Amino acid sequence: MLSNLDLFKEFVNQSIQKKEVLLANTSLQAQIVYKTNQVIAKSEGVIATAELTHTKVEFLIKSTSSYWELMNDVLADSSYILTGEMDERFCYRYEYCQLPPGYRLHCTKSLYLWRAWWKYSKNKLQLGIPLDLLIRTRNSWYPIRDLIISDGVLYIKTLGSEIAVHANDLIIWLSKIEVKFPSHSELDN
Repeated sequence: MLSNLDLFKEFVNQSIQKKEVLLANTSLQAQIVYKTNQVIAKSEGVIATAELTHTKVEFLIKSTSSYWELMNDVLADSSYILTGEMDERFCYRYEYCQLPPGYRLHCTKSLYLWRAWWKYSKNKLQLGIPLDLLIRTRNSWYPIRDLIISDGVLYIKTLGSEIAVHANDLIIWLSKIEVKFPSHSELDN
């Protein structure tokens, strides 16, 4: 039986390849309806769609779904980012975005960026421009120079500007993928 995570991964992978889906488990069902792949939660109705007739596949994910966070993570792992505000049906649109090599995509509440920044900044003393964390603004990726939180507002300083977001606002950011060095025993084999 497919887990919810596996079902979402299959839905995304098959939709990206413009293949029709037919998947199910005890709480979710993915199927094609009129050239649109969709995921239906038994308790919530349609929670995700992918139109197969578009040149570039876009996903619409219901923001009020209890599965939104899981689906958001699956899409981030496939380099799909949230674009714009939610529509009149309370859905977020996701589009493919080319990522710089060596980074992992995140679309989270800004509070998670603050936590990542705290971890990186306290463990590293770095001269020059830090490239461990990048933020998406004006359709480009910018290195984060500093983060300050005050009264529930996160102030993100980049090379050219300062962005102010509330702690619960969704933001798109990248973290550098840590290179894991093999141990001595792994090198000996």
